[in-house]
Amino acid sequence: MKVLVADQRTVTELLPMDECIDLMERTLRSLAGGGATLPLRSSMGLPEGSGRMLLMPSALPSIGALGAKVITIFPDNHGGPYDAHQGVVLLFDDRHGLLRAVVDATAITALRTAAVSAVATRALARPESTVLALLGAGTQGSTHLEALLMVRPIRQVRIYDPDGKRARALAERESRRKEVAVRAVSTAREAVEEADIVCTVTTSAAPVLEAGWLRPGAHLNAVGAYTPETRELDSETVCRARLFADRRESVLREAGEFLIPAREGRIGEAHIAGEIGDVLAGKIRGRRSAGEITLFKALGIAVEDLAAAQHVLERARVEGRGEFVEIGGGRFGTR
Repeated sequence: MKVLVADQRTVTELLPMDECIDLMERTLRSLAGGGATLPLRSSMGLPEGSGRMLLMPSALPSIGALGAKVITIFPDNHGGPYDAHQGVVLLFDDRHGLLRAVVDATAITALRTAAVSAVATRALARPESTVLALLGAGTQGSTHLEALLMVRPIRQVRIYDPDGKRARALAERESRRKEVAVRAVSTAREAVEEADIVCTVTTSAAPVLEAGWLRPGAHLNAVGAYTPETRELDSETVCRARLFADRRESVLREAGEFLIPAREGRIGEAHIAGEIGDVLAGKIRGRRSAGEITLFKALGIAVEDLAAAQHVLERARVEGRGEFVEIGGGRFGTR
């Protein structure tokens, strides 16, 4: 059985951001229509809090695929030679359970996470939004900048990171590439004030954004925190915003942004307006007024990885790209 093995470069070349954004929108619409099997991910913490391993299985009958992302998250990798996210997406067909592809998960995670934020921004942010704030200048800061420029007429980008050198490096690099004003700022507040769109893409366990900094009508994508004990937004921000989830069940079980103010007695499950796929499918209303603050909480869901891996496989076959190796297939011992 010929199995695709796709490295980071192959994924990046076969899954350009514009295609990834449209692919994620189709996938989230399919999810809203009940066309997926998506259990909660399993998470295993390592000793002394050094990192975590996640197992994220799913099935998408619409593309004839099932699989899982197996990934490690080591926050201390930030600023070093290795990405904080390491792992693979394993793609199988749903007819015989045959392995079809082993795809680099670092690249898929970087691309699809930003693409999903772009989908949510396209659905929820005011059409005239022109100022973008990025809190976090790592991999997701870079990919979110690329993605958000594709869905709104951004003219100004402000980047904050506790590591000022990293923020300046990203701003200088992207200023040369993009036809927009990109600059690093010295505080998170300076980045957020007057911003129409705010993306929090940090590894912080405590809030990096306060409600008082937000202008009326802002849209937020909260991406970095992924456990019940961690959050990037303070309680007041979440309470003031109209909250949308990538997956309701995940937010109720895993999102500190929701769970911490819920434990404080400030909000309940009804505060979640719905899933972003329901907005895309026309099942629920998104933004209700120009002055409303909207919030998309993303934890990352396995169907996004599965759809991305399937897309990479199909492009690789058509274009004759990637490396195919012999793994499994026939009954053991018959050859």
